[in-house]
Amino acid sequence: MISRRTLEIPQLDLAIPYFDVQGREDGPRLTVLSGVHGAEYASIAAVREFVRGLDASAVKGRIVLVPVVNVPGFWARVPFVVPPDGENLNRSFPGDPAGTYTRVLAHHVFERFVLGSDYLVDMHAGDVPEALEPFTIFEESPVEAASLELATAFGLGHIVRQAAAARTVAGSTCAAAADAGIPAIIAESGQNGLLDRAAIDRHLAGLTNLARSIGVLDGEPWPLRGARRHEGWHWLRTERAGWWEPAVSVGESVPAGGLLGTVADVWGEVFAEVRAPEAGTPLFLTSSPAVSADGLLLGLARD
Repeated sequence: MISRRTLEIPQLDLAIPYFDVQGREDGPRLTVLSGVHGAEYASIAAVREFVRGLDASAVKGRIVLVPVVNVPGFWARVPFVVPPDGENLNRSFPGDPAGTYTRVLAHHVFERFVLGSDYLVDMHAGDVPEALEPFTIFEESPVEAASLELATAFGLGHIVRQAAAARTVAGSTCAAAADAGIPAIIAESGQNGLLDRAAIDRHLAGLTNLARSIGVLDGEPWPLRGARRHEGWHWLRTERAGWWEPAVSVGESVPAGGLLGTVADVWGEVFAEVRAPEAGTPLFLTSSPAVSADGLLLGLARD
């Protein structure tokens, strides 16, 4: 049975709609989140389409799917943050019931959807100013072997492992779930906030295969696909505001010291050359020329 439910958060005057799929018999619980960043539309569309095409009688266990976690950001069409306080929800987990708007939201999402899950998939895409090569992230943790299996089953071309001692993305759904002993991944496909059919289809195929692989959905998973493994990454920023001009594309291998791009002033005078601190592959980069001080330029996965 597929039920439509709502998480009510009176403290925030907010309601989050979600699907609760109860299968024909007992089995694992898979939780699927999307719209943690409200303008990453390819991942949101994929969750909606997955549910529309789902036959509950083919489910063994339970699948909980939240198409839009960051409801305020979705309606405001705002990238990255939650509009009431401007904080990034995916840096705020497991949340704080006495914290800011975003941390209260993270707390309720974590308590309702993440805790009690056997597996967690948080689906994302490149946001409005962000080009992106499809990849998955998992965390160093006691459940990392199971998390790696999830990442492999999702089938994207790159897999990044984040070390617990040096998390580039702290406070994410994936990190908080791993800390709670729940195998989890973040899956990224799509870019620039576009409803790209190929990006949506990658998410749909990956989610379907993952659900089959963990036994919550009938059907044979596909044979294992090769993926490039990366042990952590560098997130490179600019000290000064300026005009960012990338010299590389996402998915392109870059040698140590290779030019990644330049930052110039509004007159066109280059004041910074951004170079690779070690060999790696840009998996996302800011595609907008305008970058603020301490603005993120790109994520370089270690090769």
